[in-house]
Amino acid sequence: QAQLVESGGGLVHPGGSLRLSCAASGIMFRLYVIDWYRQAPGKQRELVAGISSTGTTNYADSVKGRFTISRDNAKNTGYLQMNSLKAEDTDVYSCSAKWGAYALWGEGTEVTVSS
Repeated sequence: QAQLVESGGGLVHPGGSLRLSCAASGIMFRLYVIDWYRQAPGKQRELVAGISSTGTTNYADSVKGRFTISRDNAKNTGYLQMNSLKAEDTDVYSCSAKWGAYALWGEGTEVTVSS
């Protein structure tokens, strides 16, 4: 069964770091585009970062220079390294895996940035 499972969220102080993981199973992971999104209650979902099957990356302006997306195809896992976290980064972060018209989503992991 195809699924994505996110992990690595939690509570961190402003300026701190977290590394989110997106573990895939049941798909040919290396073929998929991996995206990280975030969404807070009542707010629109925002694309944070994406990485193509060939390793090309893109970032939202709000996270450029602070977040780094990567993937390990041997481990079927995508990552989002988040540094210099700010209070406004507090959200539920979800990953998606896309191949053509097919998209698979995880349940999300909560990130709270607070002093």
